Amino acid sequence: MCDLCVINAVKDRMLSRRGFLTGSAASVVGAAAAATLASGTTTPAMAAGHGGVVDMTHAYDGTFPTYFGQPGFSADQAFNFKEHGFNLFNLSINEHTGTHVDAPLHFSADGQAVNEIPVTNLVCPLAVIDIAARAAEDADAQVTPEDITAWIAANGPIPEGACVAMHSGWAAKSADAGFRNADGEGKMHFPGFHVEAAKMLIEETGAGAIGVDTLSLDYGLSGDFATHYAWLPTNRYGIECLTNLDKVPASGATLVVGAPTHRGGSGGPARIFAMV
Repeated sequence: MCDLCVINAVKDRMLSRRGFLTGSAASVVGAAAAATLASGTTTPAMAAGHGGVVDMTHAYDGTFPTYFGQPGFSADQAFNFKEHGFNLFNLSINEHTGTHVDAPLHFSADGQAVNEIPVTNLVCPLAVIDIAARAAEDADAQVTPEDITAWIAANGPIPEGACVAMHSGWAAKSADAGFRNADGEGKMHFPGFHVEAAKMLIEETGAGAIGVDTLSLDYGLSGDFATHYAWLPTNRYGIECLTNLDKVPASGATLVVGAPTHRGGSGGPARIFAMV
């Protein structure tokens, strides 16, 4: 048999085998998927029938408001497309800039660093407590135990592992000085979680995270960070500077927290979205 004939014969045999294996693999995958659906072991997010995605993350740059008032972000362009054929920036970022995660380590001596938060805790039910009407009248409004009790009465128990988020309407102020809302003495006025609300969530629910649409888990006038110190040392995490909480339901959405994974970090900017 000629060399070309041998080559063609081997090629035909390989193609035939590849087709067989591909078909077999597809059958196996299909059977496995069918078995999973039949057994009811789909993930909660899929089982709940989410049909849309809402971005909960602010875009940020050096002008985004920060707790201490100093820029928390800068970008130096090391390469540009015109000269080098590609773009590349060197970034300098304060961990607690923009929409970001507060890891337990942020306010504890030995809590989980941001890279140590279990990934299973970063996909969770979202419970939204709306205090926007009260905050519009009082910038120092706080989420209280009564707010949590009212949410439970309206929506049922707070789901295990949930992120309980405060919607105060503050996200709309992020482009100006109203986000920090500092008075003549430099004291900030914006809503947050009352420490007793944090303690209630710890002691009476299985909530795994709290989130706010402001600069801090504590309200702006806090001088002792009582909520941070009550919440984070329990190896629960926080999220600050959320947005679009008015575009998700009080209950039923699933939050996905794209936390950074730099080793030993106390937190960091995160891409966060809700499946609704």
